[in-house]
Amino acid sequence: MSSNNKKSRQGLCHTLWYALALNGDFYENARNTQPNQRLALSIVILAAISHAIGSGVILLINRATVFVLLTGLLIDAIAIVAGYYFWTFTIFKIGQWLKPIDPTYGDLLIPIGFAYAPQVLNFLTLIPLLGQPIELILALWSLLAVIVAVRQGLDITTRGATFICLVGWPLIQIAIGFVQVLEQQLVRWTS
Repeated sequence: MSSNNKKSRQGLCHTLWYALALNGDFYENARNTQPNQRLALSIVILAAISHAIGSGVILLINRATVFVLLTGLLIDAIAIVAGYYFWTFTIFKIGQWLKPIDPTYGDLLIPIGFAYAPQVLNFLTLIPLLGQPIELILALWSLLAVIVAVRQGLDITTRGATFICLVGWPLIQIAIGFVQVLEQQLVRWTS
């Protein structure tokens, strides 16, 4: 294993740890270094893969066809990544509306990408009887992480960050629920 791969994996593990711990200083300094942009996107992609794995196992249990399985995995992963960009955009626009802000949309992508760290554990939703509660806990944990990221990134109060984040969060949850219903309908149509 090369030295760069080892450093990269170690950097990702440390980043995940600080992001999961809701470390305010970590989120405040997140946008200050260029490699963090790659790390943030890596976390979002890992979250999308993790969510797709959980959904994929459920689709397999429901005896989905190969077409439905692949379509479901693709839609699931794309929905998570698109949700990340959409939620960041809503946070950016509401932040601009509430007060003139210095960070750009691109600057917010990094700390909010790190806030997707709890979603890396989304594959755990395939545990029988615990899938729904785990999904809810991970969604709330991500919401808290995004609130910390926005509070630190926009240099605003926790109350202001909570308001900003709660505007887009229900839309993301509805979209994820819609994708899950769509996957279930695909299984029924092809059965």
